[in-house]
Amino acid sequence: MKILAVNAGSSSLKFQMFEMPEEQVIIKGTFERIGLNDSFYTINIDGAKEKKEALLANHEEAVNILIKELVNYGVIKSLAEIKGIGHRIVHGGDKYSSSVVIDDEVINTVTNLSSLAPLHNPANISGVKSFIKMVPDAIEVGCFDTAFHQTMDEERFLYAVPNEWYEKYNVRKYGFHGLSHKYVSKRISEILDKKYCNIIVCHLGNGGSISAVRDGHCIDTSMGFTPNAGIVMGSRSGDIDYSIIPYMMKKTGMTIDEIDKILNKQSGMLGISEVSSDFRDIEAKISVKDKKAIMAHYLFVNSVVGYIAKYYVELGGVDAICFTAGVGENSPHVRNMIIKRLACLGLKLDYEANDNMRFGKEGVITKEDSSVPCYVIPTNEELMIARDTYELIEK
Repeated sequence: MKILAVNAGSSSLKFQMFEMPEEQVIIKGTFERIGLNDSFYTINIDGAKEKKEALLANHEEAVNILIKELVNYGVIKSLAEIKGIGHRIVHGGDKYSSSVVIDDEVINTVTNLSSLAPLHNPANISGVKSFIKMVPDAIEVGCFDTAFHQTMDEERFLYAVPNEWYEKYNVRKYGFHGLSHKYVSKRISEILDKKYCNIIVCHLGNGGSISAVRDGHCIDTSMGFTPNAGIVMGSRSGDIDYSIIPYMMKKTGMTIDEIDKILNKQSGMLGISEVSSDFRDIEAKISVKDKKAIMAHYLFVNSVVGYIAKYYVELGGVDAICFTAGVGENSPHVRNMIIKRLACLGLKLDYEANDNMRFGKEGVITKEDSSVPCYVIPTNEELMIARDTYELIEK
């Protein structure tokens, strides 16, 4: 069965087609700069990558080209071969705790939740509507980035603000990166061969979040009402004292929107290092002893260690700690610093294994006598989307 996994952003559309249930990737690609000048797309098939320029005024035009290319590359002979299309949708609020078949009610609900994710939900729905129009017989499935975290108890998702804020305005912790946390927690459960286990998942990329998972269910996560909460990130501040915001508005005359942009786009590793939001650039500066880059790294590691320690206590001990996403999978230096800081819990790093574990490799990076095994697990959100879509079609 051919399943498309789709991630539509405000100016992009990423896709992978899987043969299910074999989980074989047939073709994948990305459409970029949709609605902007110099738009283009790339196609990856049989190990070859091809880039093509194209006028992409909107998502519908990108979908139209995508369908034509599937035929041109011989992936499908007709649209009838595409049985399901799974869509990453960033925000499902507290309405969806799992992936669902998309109908008019789902579209309306996700649209109404756009105030919680104004940059993402409208783009996600634009992608959904384009595929419904172009591939009307396929079953469309919504896979929510917030869904995995909806198993949190009230004591962990509520903020200590007036109840009215939650009851009338939906102010609460939602959590994000749920597809990644779900995939990694399932994968480590398979590796450990344990259905019932306590896991800490560290999704460390330009954006980052950490989750505490008990028996496959999230009990707490670092991101909150928005993805700006939690650990220090590439350009996001992470947790700060909220009083900084009105203070800086009064001191500088900046508007709330200007402050919000700075906290999301110009803070984090970028703001402290004044180099880049890319960890590779910062590590290059660290190698020449750049003080600001070193400080940015310390702030990042401190924030990650703080959440791991917190969740270790919340879970009452853990069976594994997992590192995933761009930094978590590919930066031995970051993992080294984090695990060293957790030595008081009995963690013991295997330096050689850690140095070799990157570029898609999966495995353990701690010694056999480490109190907790630490793993690198490459995430695969697209496969998680394909799995959820296939399961719903087969029900």
